[in-house]
Amino acid sequence: MDATSTPLSDDARPGATDPRRPRVMVLFGGRSGEHAISCATAGGVLRAIDRDRYDVLAVGITRRGEWVLADDDPDRWAIRDGHLPEVEDTATRVLLPQGTAERDVQVLHEGQLGAPLGAVDVVFPLLHGPFGEDGTLQGMLELADVRYVGSGVLASAVGMDKHMMKLVLAGSGLRVGAFRVVPAGPAPDPAVLDTIVADLGLPLFVKPARAGSSLGITRVADAADLPAAIAAAREHDPKVVVEAAVVGREVECGVLGGRGGAAPRASLPGEIVVAEASHTFYDFAAKYLDQTGVTLACPADLPADVVARVQDAAVRAFEAVGCEGIARVDVFVTDDGEVVVNEINTMPGFTPYSMYPRMWQASGVDYPELVDELLALALERPTGLR
Repeated sequence: MDATSTPLSDDARPGATDPRRPRVMVLFGGRSGEHAISCATAGGVLRAIDRDRYDVLAVGITRRGEWVLADDDPDRWAIRDGHLPEVEDTATRVLLPQGTAERDVQVLHEGQLGAPLGAVDVVFPLLHGPFGEDGTLQGMLELADVRYVGSGVLASAVGMDKHMMKLVLAGSGLRVGAFRVVPAGPAPDPAVLDTIVADLGLPLFVKPARAGSSLGITRVADAADLPAAIAAAREHDPKVVVEAAVVGREVECGVLGGRGGAAPRASLPGEIVVAEASHTFYDFAAKYLDQTGVTLACPADLPADVVARVQDAAVRAFEAVGCEGIARVDVFVTDDGEVVVNEINTMPGFTPYSMYPRMWQASGVDYPELVDELLALALERPTGLR
């Protein structure tokens, strides 16, 4: 398994010999609670994408689900001084091709008939969370026969749902931490909560089953706080996962699909070190708003044999879920060197300070080359069943 990407020759890069440069729709925003992080991710990609090789069409999805023409200036989508960017309604509506024989995207201006925007060769869907990363958007693109970066419908759905993800990973022989599921419905009976605490111990981590960016996650050290933590998680998802704490180092590993049917590649791992004086765990604020007290070490200071085990677990998780193109796998490394898979993220954050691009940078693949490789992987992939 390679720890770095094979550099692309000029002849292998999209647009190197084609007189018409591939058209990329950079798609971001969306209806989930991770709307702003999606915008920030898009800003990073818009800045990095090679405009000499690709034509770029920036399309935003508002919080209400409208597809609109968006500004492709990367600075417009940066997080600055705690201000979170947002896609606003521009009174335009962008329409995907209406059948598999079409490639043209159209725009509707208020009070006017639709106007063609030209063909789109590939979509880079930089959405996080439900209604974007969970297979719903991927299904829409599949119906239109449009190529896109990242995993397909099933892998995206499994990767989004922490419950189903853990079942698939465990069923593939990977070690996962102990957990329980609180299904959608009324507040759980106190006896049920008592059983969860007895089974898993304290502390616990309570999470929305289908959310990311650490939204709605609570660390519970006192059983009396469990009902409030479940209620907080349900603000993002009616289905909740309760996880036992795993004692170990928080380590992440990037996975990149192989070209031409080759095996997936794993980056060098990175480590998250959180100072408890600032944050009790790697929460939303620590990731995006207040990074004091948080150290992101790339590469992680791990023995070579542990690095190999982390990379092996990451690739196995990628293959178990059926991922394509891109994923970040988060694990715990215990004191005895065992690797416990926490989760897989099928569209990891791509902001300049996100771990996925930083891990590949440490592995010898810089940000623009990484974007280029992901687009190349998507363009070589057939449409339809695969």
